[in-house]
Amino acid sequence: MNEIKKGNISVEAANIMPVIKKWLYSDKDIFIREMVSNAADAITKYKLVKSSDGEEFKIQVTVDKENGNLVFSDNGIGMTAEELDKYINQVAFSGAQEFVSSYAGGEEAGIIGHFGLGFYSAFMAADKVTIDTLSYKEGAEPVLWTSEDGMAYQMEKGSRTEHGTTITLHIMEEENEFLEGYRVEETLDKYCAFMPVPIYFKDLEAEKQEKEAQIKRKEEHDKKVEEAVQKGETPPVWEEKEAEEIKPINEVRPLWFKNPKDASDEEYIETYQKLFKTFEKPLFWIHLNVDYPFNLKGILYFPHIKRDFAGQEGEIKLYNRQVFVADNIKEIVPEFLMVLKGVIDCPDLPLNVSRSFLQNDRQVRQISKHIAKKTADKLNGLFNTDRPSYEKYWDDINPFLKYGCIRDKDFFEAVKNSLLLKTTKGEYFTFEEYQSRNEGKAGDKIYYTVDPSRQAASVAQYTDKNIDVVHMDSLIDNNFMSFMEYSDTQGPKFLRVDADIEGIKHEGEDDSKLSQEDMQKLVRDALNKQDLEIKLTALEDKNLSAFITEDEHMRRFKELSALYGQQAMMPDKHILVLNSRSQVIRAIADMQDKQKQNLLINHVYDLARLSSNPLESEDLQHFLSRSQELLASVAGVTLEKTEPQENAEKQDEQKTEE
Repeated sequence: MNEIKKGNISVEAANIMPVIKKWLYSDKDIFIREMVSNAADAITKYKLVKSSDGEEFKIQVTVDKENGNLVFSDNGIGMTAEELDKYINQVAFSGAQEFVSSYAGGEEAGIIGHFGLGFYSAFMAADKVTIDTLSYKEGAEPVLWTSEDGMAYQMEKGSRTEHGTTITLHIMEEENEFLEGYRVEETLDKYCAFMPVPIYFKDLEAEKQEKEAQIKRKEEHDKKVEEAVQKGETPPVWEEKEAEEIKPINEVRPLWFKNPKDASDEEYIETYQKLFKTFEKPLFWIHLNVDYPFNLKGILYFPHIKRDFAGQEGEIKLYNRQVFVADNIKEIVPEFLMVLKGVIDCPDLPLNVSRSFLQNDRQVRQISKHIAKKTADKLNGLFNTDRPSYEKYWDDINPFLKYGCIRDKDFFEAVKNSLLLKTTKGEYFTFEEYQSRNEGKAGDKIYYTVDPSRQAASVAQYTDKNIDVVHMDSLIDNNFMSFMEYSDTQGPKFLRVDADIEGIKHEGEDDSKLSQEDMQKLVRDALNKQDLEIKLTALEDKNLSAFITEDEHMRRFKELSALYGQQAMMPDKHILVLNSRSQVIRAIADMQDKQKQNLLINHVYDLARLSSNPLESEDLQHFLSRSQELLASVAGVTLEKTEPQENAEKQDEQKTEE
């Protein structure tokens, strides 16, 4: 091409450029991805049309801060003048005007990517762009294309001598951050770390500084040599700094493109740490490798999940043919797997549409369903082939797994036989195993605690009878227990250890002569609680004088309401269970000293309450004062009354009088 050709790119360009700058790319640094991905495409096309045995392909990215340029060079297919005119000068994509009118208003600003307009993203950061290209075709001449605004252009003879393309961006002053080597390298690592063509990075400013530092070191060395010679000492030996091997900044064949059989645990861990910039190791992972009915490759990692995972965000990185597209595309992954981290590479996804389209896309729903299925397969595989490891992971994975069961019926059906119950003794059982172990002792019930330490006394009542008590301590457990109870007609019934006494009742005869009516009146009067429900029954543990129970479903409802920030309009209602086999209860019932009887009934009641929940405020103060009085009585001494004790005694006396 000997003559200079000038012109305007297209009728639509004047409208398209503002759209590109304002809406098309939410992240300004994405133009670097577009330049590099175009170069990778050019090399891929060359490989398809030309035998390339022995030819070494690469993309070179160079930061030339001194001249204000950012340069992208490849040895791909190149372009002729006619091809430049067709693919660059004519922005000919279907529905151009419709595209502009749709997006210029900003309603659909959440666009993921538009590879078709990639080249023009250069004008987001550059006030001048040149393309120096030479087609691979025999007899082709190099062409130089120049534009300062993306609308007017000039074409003339170029300078390339080898097939390929060099694109030079003269960075505008307000975007000079892209002339800093670290910033460009950081962006390349973000978007291009796994592209299929080797990418080499060069920072001319850094190289210049290194050369200057090398010269300075040599001058300092020569000075030391001269000083040593003058002193008659052995001069130091110059150690030539060994040049570092120049390596590509990317991994051309990422792990997710390998056959899972060919990948080692070390590679999975290394990839995880590289992807998410962490030294932490994942628990385990799922390798996705699908060719039909859609093309999908990737790895999902199970990180160490916080106890209550509601506030924990996972991160799924989306790639298209090894080109990074976006972080955390939530539409592709089932909601309950949002705590996972990983990478998905799917060229079949419609990347040039808004997120709202993805939410309603049939293929996206298929991919999401497939990911849920593969997750279930992995969990079941671990459970069946390596149960010790599965149990080790259970504390981390159970919250999201339970949530998945609630949200996805198919997922629940797939994993229900791999769901575990962890006991207070640290043992793990399936639902079927729990029922089998406790058959005849727990009936169809599963007894649980949310706090083994606080409810230790209640837990002991069951474990002493060889009934396993399950530890349920995550936020999702309330919902999960209700879900399991109603999942089918034969679902298990969960009862907290302080919600029921059936499992700890005495099975033999009760020789007590105590009357339910008499004990109810006696205790209600002593506590001044006429509406308190009292039940006199024989418990297995003769040393246990009293026990507090609270209706399971009423308590669950209140806890769920509190969790969602709502006030449940329900009073605290519990039952005081008196053990008719307890010698203490029998002795209190026969007491003639009404003051001491009143004191002990109040104390028994508070002790029963303490076995479930801590006392607070005045209740705690009264309990402590009463405890001191009882200690003094046993020790045979008289306490000097303090004001709090006197107040507590007056209140107890008032209760008795009333």
